[in-house]
Amino acid sequence: GSTVANTPNSFLCTEQDYGDFIFELDLKVDDAMNSGVQFRSLSKPDYQDGRVHGYQMEVDPTDRAWSGGIYDEARRDWLYIPNINPEGKKAFKRNGQWNKYRIEAIGNVIRTWVNDVPVANLVDDVTAKGFIALQVHAIYANMTEGMEIRWRNIRIQTENLKPRPTDNTPVINLT
Repeated sequence: GSTVANTPNSFLCTEQDYGDFIFELDLKVDDAMNSGVQFRSLSKPDYQDGRVHGYQMEVDPTDRAWSGGIYDEARRDWLYIPNINPEGKKAFKRNGQWNKYRIEAIGNVIRTWVNDVPVANLVDDVTAKGFIALQVHAIYANMTEGMEIRWRNIRIQTENLKPRPTDNTPVINLT
């Protein structure tokens, strides 16, 4: 995906909706670019004229280091900022390196990993099912046209889900 001037966020969306799943992919992104992986997301004509909204696992290669955090696109804003998990904040590899992303969404528990390091552990029940989408962010701040994000090795599991063992990642419970 490439940034394009004067366009809003764009999304490559699944045709199918997913509820409970384990999703993995590899990605690399320009260091000045912001992006994300939408999941359990929706686009309805009666909500902001069809604007994509829902959970997003953040891709943030900046010094802020919020990769793996959970943002609620076009709805509630940040749900899980990795500042409460210092080890998770360090997991993202910058300088155009590949990063492995993992999302476990099982029931109302949403957990994320970056490069097999746990980042977020969120309990939330606002959206139980929706599409998955790869985001190319609109240009803002020091972003320029033509910056790229690449994805590969995209996998989803929807049956016989076995979540990773519980760890010490701080839990945010919004239910």
